[in-house]
Amino acid sequence: MSKINAKKMVKIFLFTATAVSMFIIPWPLVKAMLAPLPDTIQEQVDKAADYGFDGIIVYVDKKGSEPKQYTSGYKNREDKTPTNPNSLFKIGSVSKLYTALAITKLAYQEQLSLDDTVADYFPELLGRIENMDRITVKMLVQHRSGIPDYIRTHNYWAHPKETDKERLALVLDKPAHFKPDKKFKYSNTNYLLLSKIIEKVTGNVKFQFIKKEILDPLNLESTYGSIKDVNLDDVMSGYYVGYENDLKTDDNGIMLATAEDLGKFIRALNEGTVFEDEKEHELYSSLYEYEHTGMMPGYQTIAKYNKDIDAVVIQFTNTANFDGYNWSLSEIMYKRILRIMKKKN
Repeated sequence: MSKINAKKMVKIFLFTATAVSMFIIPWPLVKAMLAPLPDTIQEQVDKAADYGFDGIIVYVDKKGSEPKQYTSGYKNREDKTPTNPNSLFKIGSVSKLYTALAITKLAYQEQLSLDDTVADYFPELLGRIENMDRITVKMLVQHRSGIPDYIRTHNYWAHPKETDKERLALVLDKPAHFKPDKKFKYSNTNYLLLSKIIEKVTGNVKFQFIKKEILDPLNLESTYGSIKDVNLDDVMSGYYVGYENDLKTDDNGIMLATAEDLGKFIRALNEGTVFEDEKEHELYSSLYEYEHTGMMPGYQTIAKYNKDIDAVVIQFTNTANFDGYNWSLSEIMYKRILRIMKKKN
C-alpha cells in the first residue's frame, strides 16, 4: 500500500471513529462531569435545569453544623410553583431500608425467625413460587431468593398494578432465576412478600408498625406510607420525559417523606440510635444496607451517609427517563455536591 493510500485510510478511519463517537459517547454526561466545579452547593443545585430536571431538593446534614436545604426548579412545572424544601417526595426503593429494619425489629422481638420460609407464611401459594419452602425471610431481605422481580415484567410501568395482589400475580408460576441463596439478584417481589409477612405477624398494615417502632421514637412526622395518606398539595410533582402528565397522583404503594425526615432517618440508622441496643444493631448489620437509592417514574432519590465527611446528603430530583441519562446525571449532581463539601472540609 502506497503512503498516499495509507494516509487516506487513516483519515477515513479517524473520520469514521469521530462520527461514530458522536452517537456512542454520552456527551451530556461528559459535559456535566467536566464542567468547572462551582464554589457553593447552591450554585451546583442551580444547574438542575441544565441536567434535565424540573426540580431538585438537596438536604445536607454535616456533623457539627446546622442542617441545610437547597432547591431549584419547580415543584410543579405547569403553574411554575417553585420547589419547596418541605415538599413530600415518593422515595421509591429507599423504603426498603424501613422494611428491612422492621423485619430486624420483629426478629429481635422474637415475633418471627429469619429462618422462617415463604411457605410458612403463604401455604396457599405452594407450587406457584418455585422453591418457596426453601426461601427464608433472611434470603428475601438480602435479595437471594431467586424470585423474579414483578417490575421487570413486560411493560410494567406503562400499566402499573394498583395492589400487591396484582403485582404478585405477575410472577406467580414463573421459573426462579436461581436456587435459593446461590446468588444475589435485586427483586422488588422480595420486599412485597416481606411487607405481607410484617402484616401477618403484626396483624396490622406494615406502615403502622414502621410508624410505631421507627418513626415515632425518632419524632419523624413527615413520613407517610402512601399517597392516600397525604394532602396532594404537599407532594412534589413528578415527570417522565416525553410524558406530559404529572405523576404524583399515581398510587404505587410507595412511601413518601420530606428530605429532612429522610435525612434524619439515615443519620439515626447509621449512628445506631434507631436500634434498641447493640444486639439489634448487629442483627441489622448482618442483614441489610445503611443507604439506598430509589428510581420510579417521575422520582429519583439518593439517600446516603458519607462517613469520610460525617455528612448525610439526601437528593430528590423529580424528572426521570429510564431510556436516557437522567439517573446518571442525578449521580453526577450528587457526586459534585460531595466534591464541593470535601473541598471546603
